[in-house]
Amino acid sequence: MSKEDAVQPQSPAPALTRDIISLYDTFTHGGIDRRAFMTRLASLAGSTAGAMAILPLLGNDYARAETIKADDPRLVMEENVAVTGGDKGLTGYLARPKDMTTLPAVLVIHENRGLNPHIKDITRRVALEGYLAFGIDVLSPDGGTPSDEDQARDMIGKVTGDQAEARATAAVRFLAQHPLSTGKVGAIGFCWGGGLVNRVAAGEPKLKAGVAYYGAPLPAERVTNIKAALLLHYAGLDQRINAGIPAYRAALDAAKVRYDVQMYEGVDHAFNNDTNIARYNKNAADLAWSRSMAFLKRELV
Repeated sequence: MSKEDAVQPQSPAPALTRDIISLYDTFTHGGIDRRAFMTRLASLAGSTAGAMAILPLLGNDYARAETIKADDPRLVMEENVAVTGGDKGLTGYLARPKDMTTLPAVLVIHENRGLNPHIKDITRRVALEGYLAFGIDVLSPDGGTPSDEDQARDMIGKVTGDQAEARATAAVRFLAQHPLSTGKVGAIGFCWGGGLVNRVAAGEPKLKAGVAYYGAPLPAERVTNIKAALLLHYAGLDQRINAGIPAYRAALDAAKVRYDVQMYEGVDHAFNNDTNIARYNKNAADLAWSRSMAFLKRELV
């Protein structure tokens, strides 16, 4: 066999550096467009080929999304459940333990990629903890969450903060009145959805408890309206979000809001997302989840 015929070993993919992860975070939160992102990624990776090798490691792998199967016999699941009292077409994914009667309800709010397989899996996990769990699709009035993540981010970017808050607030009221609900409603949100939990807590007194994972803080003038207890999870390496924590804590203290801040050192924004191998941290995610479930159990009894 000639040298030309021999199979050449492939070069390993470039390492995921802090600069690459920070660049991806900037891109996913609208700081740069895809073309600028790919140009910068190629520079950091050393070549276009290196950038293409890294790209799959940065995105979500939804093959990892079913920690609880969509047909788990312990649960009852319903797709495209309409939210009465909300924008036309507002729907979500409802999950609850089988053979249960009335339960406290938990609204699950997605990241800026919409109601994807990962968030549906989170909704099932919440349901197995003993809740009427509702994964809202904030994009449903606009045609629903697409499978393409870039398209979903673009769609989220066109939903104003007030529109998103109104849709999530409608879901809280819907759950408070649901025939299988005890009337006590909590919310748990991630990234964009974490920021939306903060907003709903300030705007809807029916919300009893909110869990925000690395969510954008509220401006001080809105904090005085918060009635819910809050559990706020932050990632130690998340400079973008963490810059607002001191002012948020000061406003929460001044308003005498019941809250708890948990900082997870050495981990990235989105550390809970187990479909994203670049940023997921199992130890931090497991600890934050146990704290979240204990908090909701305490506040929604």
